Amino acid sequence: MPADNNPYASQIEDIARESSNGSLEDYLDASGTTAFLVVHDDKLLYERYFDGYDERSMQTSFSMAKSFASALVGIAIDEGYIKSVDEPITTYIPELLKKDRRFKAITIRNLLTMSSGIKYEEGGFLPWSEEADDTKTYYSTNLRKLALNCRIEGKPDEYFEYNNYNSLLVGLILERATGMHVARYMQEKLWKPMGMEADGSWSLDSTQDGFEKMESGVNARARDFARFGMLFAKEGNWRGEQLISREWVEESTRPDTSTDPTRDYQYFWWVTTPDSKNHFSAQRNFGQYIYVAPEKHLVIVRLGEEEGEKGYGYWTDLFDQLSTKLDPFAEVSS
Repeated sequence: MPADNNPYASQIEDIARESSNGSLEDYLDASGTTAFLVVHDDKLLYERYFDGYDERSMQTSFSMAKSFASALVGIAIDEGYIKSVDEPITTYIPELLKKDRRFKAITIRNLLTMSSGIKYEEGGFLPWSEEADDTKTYYSTNLRKLALNCRIEGKPDEYFEYNNYNSLLVGLILERATGMHVARYMQEKLWKPMGMEADGSWSLDSTQDGFEKMESGVNARARDFARFGMLFAKEGNWRGEQLISREWVEESTRPDTSTDPTRDYQYFWWVTTPDSKNHFSAQRNFGQYIYVAPEKHLVIVRLGEEEGEKGYGYWTDLFDQLSTKLDPFAEVSS
């Protein structure tokens, strides 16, 4: 994806101005944005950096890491390490049965769709309570032990609750099923085959425990986050090589309430359906987004240090407008 100034930038600015009555670049600068990219296939249509960041800067994913974990589950199923999302999690984490026999009813699908029934108490905005589960899952120095101490609150499939224990347990399953650290598995199955622009990393809970922060810790350049989104925009195919099965990409990103409680969330991806099109995104804290519009092979990445005063609604509306009105196939003159 070569970085070049191109005539699409003015078209993108015009669409943003129409939808928000203001300059996109001004708001990006004022909203704590560090990177904003619009990519079609291998071409950068728009690329802006702020607050001292540039195309070489490493930035952290926050909860977008969960979507990387979802991709790795799909690959592990493709490779036969995991049989199915309908397997009980106790197939891979049998010690949970010693705590509570009800863990046998929780499947990998329940973890991926945030419908496990595992107890989770948020601490709210900073400063978080030390006893809150979001604080523990972000800052514990032994996340394996923490995950194994989770407790059941309700029945699986009954309700959606965004819950970091689900992603930690997915990490344990991946580690045990594949026989390697999650970051190593991602390196072998995604980073190397995709020829990412720079080495990435997955933050660990501690040097001693060495377990990936499954809920929040992938670190990469903005362009490589965009590449990951493009892999899903192209149904798991990267330059002729099928890295993830089309079936997994479709299953993990579609709106579906037949197997879980909400159509807004699937396998660690947030799902939207503007104009009946299946768009989806990796997203979360402080306004990190990888937004994917597969029918146009279009990916939008926004990274930042805060959400911005206009909040979540501004970004989702902007992504909807850009993906609907921008025509990356049309000829645009300078």
